[in-house]
Amino acid sequence: MDKKITIAIDGFSSTGKSTLAKQLARYLGYVYVDTGAMYRAVTLYAMQIGLIDNDFFNREGLIEHLDDVTLQFLYNPVLEFAEMYLNEVNVEKEIRTLAVSQLVSRVAEVPQVRHKLVEQQKHMGEAKGVVMDGRDIGTVVFPNAELKIFMNASPETRAQRRFKELTGLGQVVTYDEVYKNVVERDYMDTHREDSPLVKADDAIEMDNSNITKQEQLQKVIDIVNKMLAE
Repeated sequence: MDKKITIAIDGFSSTGKSTLAKQLARYLGYVYVDTGAMYRAVTLYAMQIGLIDNDFFNREGLIEHLDDVTLQFLYNPVLEFAEMYLNEVNVEKEIRTLAVSQLVSRVAEVPQVRHKLVEQQKHMGEAKGVVMDGRDIGTVVFPNAELKIFMNASPETRAQRRFKELTGLGQVVTYDEVYKNVVERDYMDTHREDSPLVKADDAIEMDNSNITKQEQLQKVIDIVNKMLAE
């Protein structure tokens, strides 16, 4: 089918946005862009050069170094998705740690960071045929996207998913730590001044607390197929 659309998937942390976006992009043969990975990579960079930790954040220092940050998505044919590269180094594993998760919302609040990444994201989706997930895709990056999905689930459900993911990667964390991080990120994401997390007026909300990944994917595929057939 020649017709292509832009699909924006927004929502709270650990709602499975990336999983759904990857599955959908693979099914449609679309480009997948994980914007959360971009903010995580900038956070990792700030950590690497000593600009941020749990008790300290040199915002002005990060702003001054933004021109030194180069981000790329390079496709991994074995994993069947694109991995995040920071200044030509694969950081896909490093950006998924709880240490980065605890700091990324603070970095994402910086307007200059958001401006830099949003411009890149808009460029990535110019030709349509893209599935992009994040916090402000349907409201800021692609306000005219043909399909907008807003994902949600209870904090307890999301914390349990994240805890399982992190321990599966061999990280030593407690459920309480992860739950606290989920709740804190929810507050910061919805209360930041620049592009807070909100559901776009024309987005379809999906609470996936009690449905499987496959059921969720099928629901969205049915919506997309109907749109493409119109």
